[in-house]
Amino acid sequence: MEEQATGWRAAVGGFLPLVLVVLLIGSLGTLLYNASNAARDHDRALQEQRRSFEIIAVARAFEAKTARAEVTLARYVISLDPDVGRLFQDQWRTASSQLKMLAYATRKSGWQSNNVRELQAAFTQRGKTLTEIGLRTTYDQKMAALGQFHRAGRSADLQRITVLLDRVIRAENARLQERSVAVTLAGNRTESVGKTSRLFGLVLLVCVLFALWIANAAYTERRNAGRMAEMETERADRMEAAVAARTAELSGAYEQLKKETAERAMAEENLRQMQKMDAVGQLTGGIAHDFNNMLAVVVGGLELAKRKLRLKPKEAAHHLDNAMEGATRAAALTRRLLAFARSEPLLPSAVAVEALVSDMADLIDRSIGDQIKVSIVNRAEGWRIFVDQHQMENAILNLCVNARDAMDGRGKLVIETAQVHLAANEVGECAEGDYVRLSVIDNGCGMSPEVAARVFEPFFTTKPVGKGTGLGLSQIFGFVRQSEGEVRIESAEGKGTSVHLYLPRKVGAEADESADIAPAEREPVLHPPTRILVVEDDPRVLNQTMAALAELGHLPVACEHPSQAAKLLASYRDIGLIVSDVLMPDMTGPEMIRNLPATHAHVPVLFVTGYAGDTAISADFGGHEVLRKPYTLTGLSQALSHALNGSHRPGTAAAAE
Repeated sequence: MEEQATGWRAAVGGFLPLVLVVLLIGSLGTLLYNASNAARDHDRALQEQRRSFEIIAVARAFEAKTARAEVTLARYVISLDPDVGRLFQDQWRTASSQLKMLAYATRKSGWQSNNVRELQAAFTQRGKTLTEIGLRTTYDQKMAALGQFHRAGRSADLQRITVLLDRVIRAENARLQERSVAVTLAGNRTESVGKTSRLFGLVLLVCVLFALWIANAAYTERRNAGRMAEMETERADRMEAAVAARTAELSGAYEQLKKETAERAMAEENLRQMQKMDAVGQLTGGIAHDFNNMLAVVVGGLELAKRKLRLKPKEAAHHLDNAMEGATRAAALTRRLLAFARSEPLLPSAVAVEALVSDMADLIDRSIGDQIKVSIVNRAEGWRIFVDQHQMENAILNLCVNARDAMDGRGKLVIETAQVHLAANEVGECAEGDYVRLSVIDNGCGMSPEVAARVFEPFFTTKPVGKGTGLGLSQIFGFVRQSEGEVRIESAEGKGTSVHLYLPRKVGAEADESADIAPAEREPVLHPPTRILVVEDDPRVLNQTMAALAELGHLPVACEHPSQAAKLLASYRDIGLIVSDVLMPDMTGPEMIRNLPATHAHVPVLFVTGYAGDTAISADFGGHEVLRKPYTLTGLSQALSHALNGSHRPGTAAAAE
């Protein structure tokens, strides 16, 4: 019996170490595997949680920036301040950048990608609506812009953006809750691993005590196994501490990321401010460049004419013609600047495009140089358009000059007219009907898609400082849209550019009759010498106007201040016309006319101004004739004839020759 007990102890003593080793190895492997999985799951959960925070932050920032941009647009529509309009453009581009960041952040989330794509489509549609409002405001269509802005505030695209943003944020919040639960579960698993380790140590200690009770001979081996178990326990504790340290490190990294994001936003804002100042500098430098060139022609021509007047009158006359051309171009530049600053009223008439382009051939050749071959292809076949002829000429000339710059002064330029029939909205917002298409095609450097997308923006230019006004195509865009047409640009880098102007066809007897004789060719009705009261506060302008009226055979009477007009009218009872400046000290010209006694209400009035504003809708002029400075004798003669005949139609303005 004792031998059997001894054999049983020996068998147990020999088998027990093997069992303990197997249990130790299995438990250790399980412990390491669980610890590794717990740490990896915890890191992954923290990373997903951080990504959700980033997506929510970007979505909130995009929502705030979009709302701020719409508020800024409302301020711009009300105040008509260009700085506010540019601030709106910057804020809207920032919102677009934040939307791209949102798309990038959700690129791996298939359940969010569809929401973001729909949000991008709604944002693009909203951008078109707000850009149209901004353009209407830029060209002084304030009431129309206000109405459209009011409608835009209740539009479906705005509601769509709000719904999609709410959907993205709600979905991400739900996902965030899931990830928070995952973080908690991962932490619980880590804690469970620690508890298991402690339990494992306790079990191992019991086994060691049991082994000591079973066999004293295996005591040493069991003691070594206990030491190994303690080492593994310490290692598990160190891993748990490392996981906690890593968690704290990730939290600090998230705070650092938020700080860097704020610093980056501030840097981007400073960069946008610098870009705005650079655009203003380019515009100012370009205006100074053009005016200095024109003044050089005027001053040089007058000085040379003064020297040659006695000895070489023909050469003096040539220099005077050059000076007059320079002054005329300066006046045209002023009109373009006014048209760029506001929606200047047009003076439309029926125009034959083929004849207009053919008449401009010499001017285009002189403007773009001899190294560019110009081809004119006329396929309009007599179709006419109803536009402001001067604005149309300026648009064609500007397109040709832009083409010259794109070709670096050497290449081929094609000006083509054609008949087209458009379906509704086939080109922009054009209604269905017949259109005349005027195309200016060059083989220059072309434009990138980014540049082509911005050419109609006010203040956008690719010209260096001091190289022209840099007004871009925004003036042409405004003119064409006022004429109920559209502009389309086709361009690729290295393959040239084609600019197409679509203008509605003018049909009927009115078009044929008005186009037979150009406004500049209609002879004014001659009147006998008339005594004319000239009200002007600038002595030099007063003397020049008096001399011009005397040259036309009239009898001018000078009035240096609007307060003296009533007294002079009482003294000269045969005054048949009042010629008055608009902006004068103490009272304006229209205010002076309204304050005259009723006995002089029958006297015709001709207002002369250098900045009449939107005369097409202004009630201040009372339907009287308006002549813009500077003007020629022919222009003054025509304006006098219209005023004396009473043929002026309210809502129109006489154009300077």
